Amino acid sequence: MQDVFVYQGLRTPFGKVGGALAGQRPDDLAELVISTLVEQAPGLTPENVGEIVGEVIFGNANGAGEENRNVARMAWLLGRLPVSVPATTINRLCGSSLDAAISGARQIALGETDVILAGGVESMSRAPWVLPKTERPFPMTNLELVNSTLGWRLINERMPAEWTVSLGEATEQLRERHGIDRERMDAFAARSHELAARAWAEGHLTDLTVAVPGVDLTTDETIRGGVTAEKLAGLRTVFRRENGTVTAGNASPMNDGASAVWLGSAAGGEQLGLTPQVRIAGWAAAANEPQYFGYAPVEASNKALKRAGIGWGEVGAVELNEAFAAQSLACLDAWDIDPEIINAWGGAIAIGHPLGASGTRVLATLAKRMQRGGERWGVATLCIGVGQGLAVVLENAN
Repeated sequence: MQDVFVYQGLRTPFGKVGGALAGQRPDDLAELVISTLVEQAPGLTPENVGEIVGEVIFGNANGAGEENRNVARMAWLLGRLPVSVPATTINRLCGSSLDAAISGARQIALGETDVILAGGVESMSRAPWVLPKTERPFPMTNLELVNSTLGWRLINERMPAEWTVSLGEATEQLRERHGIDRERMDAFAARSHELAARAWAEGHLTDLTVAVPGVDLTTDETIRGGVTAEKLAGLRTVFRRENGTVTAGNASPMNDGASAVWLGSAAGGEQLGLTPQVRIAGWAAAANEPQYFGYAPVEASNKALKRAGIGWGEVGAVELNEAFAAQSLACLDAWDIDPEIINAWGGAIAIGHPLGASGTRVLATLAKRMQRGGERWGVATLCIGVGQGLAVVLENAN
């Protein structure tokens, strides 16, 4: 098995639902990050790119609209890149693009190819309304449109009701189980905004992003400077629940955006003309009860660390996708690690969570943090709806 490295990561700034990127098709957003990474790789030319890139693997959590089922292939073709390069799209909901990176890493490790372009995209603004077909033609009753933006849809009646509660209700149940209070949640959310605003101001995220042409968006649209826990404490809860604690302020927003990374073997890096940032040392998936999806990163990360042959005591940097403050805190408590090593440049509560794009965002951010901070070991991880988690362990290549 050959070593697998992350060579470069790139994403768009993330826009809010109905915001600056709402006019951009998801396949166009994906094409932008793909074409930019191809252009920025010194070793790639129009003549050799079709020979060097083994496959394009993208994550996407919807797929029912303009993604046209296989957005990886659509985006590559939109870039007028060689038709000989295969492409596939993976759907593991919020973990889709991290799953894409894992799939690419597996191919490289097995020696099937030396270079993979992995990423993900989501336009939650443009997620379609779904009108199910009827069993018989010409129905005489009203039909109901289903919103495909987020969460459960067209649920099978055989599915246990406790599994199909809303994401917010599921988070409330997780919070109760692990004793997470509203004060901690709001403080964690305020920290996310503070660190994200600082990271942009200090230039940490600038070379991780590419501007979307024709759009006035230079930073992530949902970051709010000056947010405090005291201000967040005044927000009403979103979900109808007695003594509820989950608000729009301590949960990730809905967003639009795309992200991608170059993965390769040592030989692949030479072909790309890029220097390795980190080595992918291990990965793992885990699953638990659907309503406790927010806790699944705990076991996924523990399994990935075991496969990498290290423990939490050696980890110096963590990127945990902040779906909700409550689930992030539950994971942090379970790992019993220094909270300062988590999301040092802000997290999804501030930056945003365009479902299919978040995995390679946290992966690329972690790689860049480790390059600048010098940490040897890092963990990138996400919770995934319906009770799953993914994690990747990185080792600094320097």
